[in-house]
Amino acid sequence: MRNVVVIIKKQLSDTFKNKTVLIQFVMFPVLTLIMEHAISIPGMPECFFVKLFSVMYMGMAPLTSAASIISEEKEKNTLRVLMMANVRPWEYLAGVGIYVWTICMAGAGIMASSLPAESIPFYLCVMAAGFIISIVFGACIGIFSANQMVSTSLVMPVMMVLSFSPMLAMFNDKIEKAAGIFYTQQLRILMNQMSFNGIKKETVLVVFINALLGIVFFFAAFKKKGLE
Repeated sequence: MRNVVVIIKKQLSDTFKNKTVLIQFVMFPVLTLIMEHAISIPGMPECFFVKLFSVMYMGMAPLTSAASIISEEKEKNTLRVLMMANVRPWEYLAGVGIYVWTICMAGAGIMASSLPAESIPFYLCVMAAGFIISIVFGACIGIFSANQMVSTSLVMPVMMVLSFSPMLAMFNDKIEKAAGIFYTQQLRILMNQMSFNGIKKETVLVVFINALLGIVFFFAAFKKKGLE
């Protein structure tokens, strides 16, 4: 745990240096508050912008942040130094994952301030689950990438699909059916319900399969590339 805490502290100190990661953490919570309080359209669903930007935040920030952090430190040989300092791979990955998840949850907490009080616990549970899956996929990309340029090339199409397919599904039935295989779309459906009573078996199954695939890809990437 000492090594994990050291990694978390290291990432916190690097947050303001890594503009790519910082922007991801700040942009959506701020944008959500502005849009939710500045725009009011007759007939618009309650908390429309919170739900819309939450799904985009879930599919973008943790994914790109985890991939960026790992690939950058591989490129700069920071990971090699850490491995030589007896930091085990799982300790490093746990530290990065906990750091990204905690910062993302702080952002989700800000976004939740626009929701009714009774909806906040459910909302945070949904966001927490989505963040974990996105971090796993981001870690896969970061491990597989030799440097940040490769990481950016790989993470962009994945991010676009996960972040924007739920939004496009709101306006197109065919896209809605296709997007149903992704956890971000299923979690968006849950957000529309905003109740534990609205959870369906299909949603749980899709989210579970996505999480399982992320874990499989993670171990495959780690076995093939490792951290060094």
